[in-house]
Amino acid sequence: MSVKMAAADASFNVRDHGTAQSEKSRVQCNYCCKVMSGFSRLKYHLGGIRGDVTPCEKVPENVREFFRNVLLGTKRGLIKEVGELHHPDRPQKRNVCSDSNGVKRIKREASQNANCEGGGHEDTESELEGATQHVSLLSRKIGSPAGSNAEMKKVSVSWQAQKCIGRFFYEMGIDFIVANSPSFRGMINAMLSHSQGEYEIPSCDELKGLILQEEVKEMRERVERIRHSWETTGCSILLDGWIDENGRNLVSFIVDCPQGPIYLRSSDVTAAIGDVNALQLLLDGVIEEVGVDNVVQIIASFTTGWMGHVGKQFMERQRTVFWTVSASHCIELVLEKIRMLDSVRGILDKAKTITRFIHGHAAVLKLFRDYSGSGELIKRCKVSSAAPYMTLENIVLEEENLKAMFASSAWNASNWSSRTEGNRVVNLVKDRSFWTEALRVVKTAIPLVNVVRLINRADKPQVGYIYETMDQVKETIAKEFNQKKSMYMPIWNVIDEIWDAHLHSPLHAGAYYLNPSLFYSSDVYCDKEVSSGMFYCIRMVQDQLTQALIALQLDKYINAKGDFSEGSNLDERNKYHPVEWWSHYGNQCPELQKFAIRILSQNCDGGSKYGLKRSLCEKLLRNGRNDVEQQELSDLTFVHYNLQLQMSKGGIVYDDEVDPMNDWIL
Repeated sequence: MSVKMAAADASFNVRDHGTAQSEKSRVQCNYCCKVMSGFSRLKYHLGGIRGDVTPCEKVPENVREFFRNVLLGTKRGLIKEVGELHHPDRPQKRNVCSDSNGVKRIKREASQNANCEGGGHEDTESELEGATQHVSLLSRKIGSPAGSNAEMKKVSVSWQAQKCIGRFFYEMGIDFIVANSPSFRGMINAMLSHSQGEYEIPSCDELKGLILQEEVKEMRERVERIRHSWETTGCSILLDGWIDENGRNLVSFIVDCPQGPIYLRSSDVTAAIGDVNALQLLLDGVIEEVGVDNVVQIIASFTTGWMGHVGKQFMERQRTVFWTVSASHCIELVLEKIRMLDSVRGILDKAKTITRFIHGHAAVLKLFRDYSGSGELIKRCKVSSAAPYMTLENIVLEEENLKAMFASSAWNASNWSSRTEGNRVVNLVKDRSFWTEALRVVKTAIPLVNVVRLINRADKPQVGYIYETMDQVKETIAKEFNQKKSMYMPIWNVIDEIWDAHLHSPLHAGAYYLNPSLFYSSDVYCDKEVSSGMFYCIRMVQDQLTQALIALQLDKYINAKGDFSEGSNLDERNKYHPVEWWSHYGNQCPELQKFAIRILSQNCDGGSKYGLKRSLCEKLLRNGRNDVEQQELSDLTFVHYNLQLQMSKGGIVYDDEVDPMNDWIL
C-alpha cells in the first residue's frame, strides 16, 4: 500500500499498514520499512507512542491519530478492568501488586490478544517480565482486544469525546467534582441520546488523570512549536501582576509573539518586595528560560510598586532587552488624570445625577427605555477608566430622547415630576451649557478610549504604530477644539506627561522608523527623538559587526534603493503588515531585515489584556499540598492558562465586562 493511498483512505486494520516477514513474528512497517516484533508493536509504532519501539516518522497524520486514539482508549478500558491494581490519583505511577493471580490474568489476556494479531508469545512475555512486583498500566505495551474496525472506531470516537469534555473543564477552570454531578451527567447523556456511537462520560478521577496528562502532552507540543518561532520573530515577556486578598504580590509571566501567547509560570514575589536586586535576579532567570537572544522587551502591567522600582534600573543591567509599560495602562493613566481636571470632574458629576435618578427608580427607567433606542444609559466596559467617558458619550447621544421623555405626558403624570429630585434632573437636561460641556469632554476623551479599544482588539503586532497613533490622538483633539490652544493644551500636557514618564520607549521610535507604511509617507516626521530611538535600537544588538552591517544597510532603506524602491510605492507598503513587507522586500539586506522583523513583531500591550483568571494561580502558589497534588495542580494551571491564551489568539477573551459603575447608579 502506498503512503498516498493510506492518507486518502486509511484502513482501520493494522495488517494493512505492515507486511509480515518470513522470519517468525516479524513485521515491516509499510511507511518507513522498519522491522519489529509483531503487529501489536506496529500499532505503537504507527500511533507514535514511545516505549519499546520508536515512532514512525513517515506515517500519514490521520493514520497516526487513529492508532494513537485506539491505544489510549484501550488502555483506559484495561485500567477499569484491573482497577484493583490502579490508583486513580497516580495514573502514570507504578503500583505494587501483591495479587499474583491478577498479574497472571493480565498476562494470559495479553498473550491471547497478541496471538490473535499475529504477534509472538515471546513479545508478551518480555513486556510483562517482572509484573509480579510492579505493573505500569499506562505504559505497558499490551495489545488491544481483537475486534472489528467498527469497534475500534467506537473506542476512538469515545476517547475523543472524553478529551473534549476534559478540555472544556480545563479551559473554563471548572472543579472536577462537577463531573460526578447527576445534573451534569444527565445533561451530557441527553445531548448524546440521539447519537449512534457509544460514549462514556469521564469521572472526576479520570479528568485529573489520563485525560489531563494527554492534554498536558498536546499543550507542551503546541508550546514547543511556538518556541521555535522566537528565534526569527523574537518575543516579549508580559508581566501580569496583582495583589491578592491575602496581600501577596503575585505575577504571571506570559511570552507573546506573532504565533501566539503562551503562559510560562507564576511567582509570589512578596518576600522580594523592596529588594530590587532580588527582583532583577528573578527577571534574569525568566529571560534565561525564554532565551536571552529571543527576548526583545519586557512589558510591565503597571508603573507603581515593585514594577516601577525595577523598571528604573532594568535597562542599566540588561543591555539587550527593552523595558516598556503596557500602552493601554498608560492611556488609562491619561484618562484618570483628565478625569481629575476640575472642568471634567464637574461634568461627570452632573452626568451621574442623571444616571442615578433614571437607573435608581424602576418606573423612570421603564419610561426611559420606552423613549430610548439603546435602553441603557450606562455603558459597560472592561477598562474602568474608560467607562465614565463611554457613559457620558451615550448620554450625549441620548440628548433628544431624554428631552422628549421629560417633556412627555407620561412623565408629567408621574409622581416624580413633582418631586425635588425629579425637577433637579429635568432642569439639568434642559440646561444647554451642560450639553455643550459634556460634548467637549467627549471630544477630549473618546479618541483616547478608541486607542485602548484598538490595542485590545488588534490581532497583529502594533509596536510599529503606537508612536504615530499617539501623535494622531493629539492632532484629533486639537482639531475637535478648532486648534484653540487654550482648549486642547491642558489635555496635551497630560498626554505628554504620561508619554515622557512611562509610555515612550526607543523601541517605539525605532519601530516607527522601520514601519514602511509610515516612513515612506509624505508626512513622516523623523525628528531627533525618532532618529535617536532608531540608533538606540541598533546599539541593543549584541554583535558589533552586525550593528555595523545594519547601519550600512539602513542607507538603502532610507533612500529606497534596490528592492526597497518597489516596496516604497503606496500600494505595496499599504498592502502588507510591516513584518510581511520586510519579508518581501528586505532580502538584499539580511541583517537589517532580521533586525526589523524582530522589532516589528512585538506588541505594545501588557498581559492583562488576556483577562486570565487569577484564582487558579493564587491556589497554585499556596502551600499545604503533597508533591503529587502540587504537580497535578501545576499541570492543570499550565493547561488552563494556555488554553485560554490559545483561544484569545482566535479573538476569544474570557475577561468579563466590569459591572456597571456603582457610583453612577447609587
